[in-house]
Amino acid sequence: MNKNLTDILVDDLFDLTNEAIPEPVLLQTKTCVLDFLGVALAGESLAGEKCKRYLDFFDSKQSEATVIGYNRKASLHNAAFVNGYNAHIAELDDGHRYCNVHLGATVIPAVLAVAEYENLEWGDLLRGVVIGYEAAIRLGRAIQPSHKNLGFHVSGTCGTIGAAMGISAALKFSKAQMKDSLSAAAASAAGLLEVIDDDSELKPFNIGRASLDGLTAAYVGRSGIKGPNDIVGGKRGFFALMSETNDPNSLNRDPNGIYGIEMIYRKPYAACRHCHAPIEAAINLKEKFNIISSDIEEINVSTYLLAVKGHDHINIQGITSAKMSIPYSVAVAFETGKAGLNEFLPEYIDNKKISALTKKVKVIEDNELSALVPEKRAAVVEIITKSGKSYIERADYPKGEPENPMSVGDVEQKFISMATYAGKTETEAKGMIQKFWNIENDCSGLFDML
Repeated sequence: MNKNLTDILVDDLFDLTNEAIPEPVLLQTKTCVLDFLGVALAGESLAGEKCKRYLDFFDSKQSEATVIGYNRKASLHNAAFVNGYNAHIAELDDGHRYCNVHLGATVIPAVLAVAEYENLEWGDLLRGVVIGYEAAIRLGRAIQPSHKNLGFHVSGTCGTIGAAMGISAALKFSKAQMKDSLSAAAASAAGLLEVIDDDSELKPFNIGRASLDGLTAAYVGRSGIKGPNDIVGGKRGFFALMSETNDPNSLNRDPNGIYGIEMIYRKPYAACRHCHAPIEAAINLKEKFNIISSDIEEINVSTYLLAVKGHDHINIQGITSAKMSIPYSVAVAFETGKAGLNEFLPEYIDNKKISALTKKVKVIEDNELSALVPEKRAAVVEIITKSGKSYIERADYPKGEPENPMSVGDVEQKFISMATYAGKTETEAKGMIQKFWNIENDCSGLFDML
């Protein structure tokens, strides 16, 4: 009897859950967790009073899981939601270019909350993260780019399923429980890209909600509430409703034995990943040539179609809008030589010099660059001066891609910068890193650190 698409995915995820995780994959997974913790700490500062206000709407006696950076605990669901929201608000969380899923901020908060609540061992938590990433990446690859073109936010949809599968693996569900969890997660998967427009602050909401709904779906599956036979491939299932074209082969394990988590990118710049190649090209131009911004007549950014849509605006309406804008990202990167957290704060957004330069940036599709996606998500930046001189720089693999990775040391430095942004001293941040790498079996040390 032929397996349906849901069984193909679940059977292999279940088998992978019960296999030993190779040491390089474990190191990669631990580094993902450290990166997540750093961006969540910084996100707590960026969210300000809003997430605290959200938590205060609920019973303060709920103490099932830690809310990172708040010196308090909350219910499982609220901890997963707020930690996911905060891990994405800085736009510094990891992702995968073949499917455009933000993974750490959707999968890790859910698995982390359950690990604390269920008193899991460190290995259980790490296994959950590996499988959560794997599930989200496979599904994302199967439905992209059609999914995004229809207006769905894949981190909200596939991230929900990744969170549920991560918990299923961490808690060692049976195959039937895992399938029912996936069904519940797919049924609740949601996320609209309209939230990236204007001055909306709901993009991180899609992420936090994915983590929360994935957690709910996992416990639904654990309780034995049965799902349909083929939620992925059914006539009204995930594939049918979420994409016009799909690739069922992406549900299978990589033939070379590569785990999805090994092919993620990490972000050195605090903007949407579609902005990173232009940012890097702009910084390189600044470093190579003595160009003064007042001498610039225009800046042309040629890139792939998916990066143009929703990212070519020059009217910046707040922090979120700036992080989504290639023109602003290029302008601030060129003017300052940086594109970190501070460069997307109001003092830069409202800077007249940067605003004027932003308006000189034009983003256009290059058909040849579009044809390279997803193997490359490249950009070419051309600066034309008032005297008519042209300076050109191309970026194929911006820092953080698996072809141009951030090292463990880079991630540690990033963590320190995130933690100090959140109010920790550098000594405290370094102490947190040391404690993190010394976690062995008991996860309690991790939660004490938070």
